[in-house]
Amino acid sequence: MKKLQHHIRCKEGDVARYVLLPGDPGRARLIAEHFDTAEKVAEFREYATYTGTVDGIGISVLSTGIGCPSAAIAVEELVKIGADTFIRVGTSGGMQEWVKPGSQVIGWGAIRDEGTSKHYMYPEFPAVADLTVTNALVEACKKRGEDYHVGILQSKDSFYGQHEPERMPVAGRLLERWKAWQMGGALASEMESAIIFILASIYRVRAGSICLCAGNQLLGPLSDEEKAKIRIETTIETAIEAVKILHEWDQKEQ
Repeated sequence: MKKLQHHIRCKEGDVARYVLLPGDPGRARLIAEHFDTAEKVAEFREYATYTGTVDGIGISVLSTGIGCPSAAIAVEELVKIGADTFIRVGTSGGMQEWVKPGSQVIGWGAIRDEGTSKHYMYPEFPAVADLTVTNALVEACKKRGEDYHVGILQSKDSFYGQHEPERMPVAGRLLERWKAWQMGGALASEMESAIIFILASIYRVRAGSICLCAGNQLLGPLSDEEKAKIRIETTIETAIEAVKILHEWDQKEQ
């Protein structure tokens, strides 16, 4: 009898090898609506899972919840039941002036400014995306004519520690580190990529990350007209296109 995973409530055969990883269960449902066929496999806590096909390719989506602790559980259990290629599909905040809201940010690495990955690997070990998955995401952006950037993401634990650091008792430390990440060239801030990359390295599977730049504190608040042009559907469609490209490349290597 195939073992049902404790948190995601899935077993071997329930998910495809290619899995998209949004944070929000509602976004998982939205992503599934972009598949040619889709069926809800399970839903428990923050984990909503759908499996289906795109152009005949098996594909799944599973929401990870917010932050690295729940994302780690998702990836741990997905690997146990056979998934081997992961793409985080998320939102982020731009950290450089040229990273405009509405653009796509592909992370080839992530700053481990979170606590979960320290339970797996020493801090000197880098959180790096799989090159093939990253190249597929770049190819998908080019094919679709998307405005995109490739570089380093910052994975953090505290949303409000970024957006309202001045009211935190450790405000000085938060602001100092944020400035350092910017000076080092980090492109955007989000909350899950680092642990996904670390676990992929440990378990010898593949992972990449593409995030919509939903805003940029350096550029000020967005108008309603500007907000209307920022569509997560663009990021979703690009990630699905990347899966098609990966599948084509994988078939050629067999």
